[in-house]
Amino acid sequence: MDEAAKVPADLLGGHLRMLSEAAATGRLPGRDALDGYRAAGARAAERGLPLRELVDAALAMAEAVVSGPSGPEPAASGPSGPEPAASGPSGPEPAASGSARPGPSGPGQAASGSARPGPSGPGQAASGSARPGQAGRAVPAVLSALRRAVSALMEGYENAQRLAIRQEEAARRKFVDDLLHGRADRLAERAEHFGLRLAESYVVAVARPAGPARAGGTGTHGEAAGGTGTREATAEAAGGGTAAPGTAGTPALRDGDPVARRIEEALVARFGSHNVLVAVRDGLLVCVAPGSLAAATGEFTHHVRQAFAPGWRVGVGRAHRGPGGVVASYREAGNAIELGDRLGLRASVLKAADLLVFPVLLRDREAIDDLVTTVLSPLLEARGGPGPLLDTLEAVFAVQGNQTAAARRLGVSTRAVTYRLERIRRLTGFSPDDPTQRFTLETAVLGARLLDWPAQPLGPAARG
Repeated sequence: MDEAAKVPADLLGGHLRMLSEAAATGRLPGRDALDGYRAAGARAAERGLPLRELVDAALAMAEAVVSGPSGPEPAASGPSGPEPAASGPSGPEPAASGSARPGPSGPGQAASGSARPGPSGPGQAASGSARPGQAGRAVPAVLSALRRAVSALMEGYENAQRLAIRQEEAARRKFVDDLLHGRADRLAERAEHFGLRLAESYVVAVARPAGPARAGGTGTHGEAAGGTGTREATAEAAGGGTAAPGTAGTPALRDGDPVARRIEEALVARFGSHNVLVAVRDGLLVCVAPGSLAAATGEFTHHVRQAFAPGWRVGVGRAHRGPGGVVASYREAGNAIELGDRLGLRASVLKAADLLVFPVLLRDREAIDDLVTTVLSPLLEARGGPGPLLDTLEAVFAVQGNQTAAARRLGVSTRAVTYRLERIRRLTGFSPDDPTQRFTLETAVLGARLLDWPAQPLGPAARG
């Protein structure tokens, strides 16, 4: 009974009595008793008592009831009454057994005397036959009652654990929403519960599963195939407007997604739960890590590459300090994915620090509209439209002016690239070979990609 001493008395206080009654009467615990066991299991889970200790204590009590200090007979006795009550309904067998023992001259004397000729005679077996029968009836009843009791204890324990997990997950989702939205409701205090110290600088990386942009040929597919139709792919990715990462058309992740769980477990196993926070938000897989832990975003990208189908994309924000810094980094990471889609960038991993020029361009919409219109609108007069000429400029800028490499990217001859560049110079008055004019041309081309020109009109009407 040492095991039972480890368990608080209010958890298994009536267990011994229930087992003794089962041994005495064969009665199994009813619904109310089983509900009590379930409640006891739930209380044990809430107190942090190991399930093994709880079950071990219940088994130890059953062992004491069955074996008892002098065999199975005392185990049948208990609070329900003495041994005769445990032997079941009164009948001739207990009467005969009792009448054989009272005195030397009772009616059972002959039977008693005839039963004692020797230690191994048949009478000896008849005299002792009551106790094994009682034990044989008691043990199965105790085991059956024990099985039901232990099952109810474990059910209550497991239900309490599942409830605690659901409550923790709900609190975690609420915290992540508040953190990424910048709602400062005891945020620092709640952050410590999840291992974050918001006084530090944090970096946010977001991963988006494969979506329409990849399937439609944006970036890798269009350019690797020869670059034809790159502008059309960009227009398709833009969809006539800016789509936020993880919106309709993209197979968004959900809370509890097994892929997200595997990635989270891998990161926690390497960096610890106090260093990384992984969650699903707006259909994206979000990873928050300290800015000083440079390997975290790389490890996150590695697991995303292994887990997601081709076409995934990761955006990485810059490191910022404080709760507001987490929000800023999260937005930068999402904007990096959005810019990658709009520009048809081939890279699967986009860092906000590498794309800072694009928000600058878009910050003054009137100025960028004027730049694109002034520099590139003459290309509308080209035979075949401005698309092939814009693709040529993009390819040339991507390889630092190497026309041979640009021709390979476009799938055309070097002579065709030279001809197109000369055509651009004649129409616009700008040449990629001139350093100053090259910067103006490249900025105008980037602005055109950001604004989805010429598919979308420019000017006051476009700005609304």
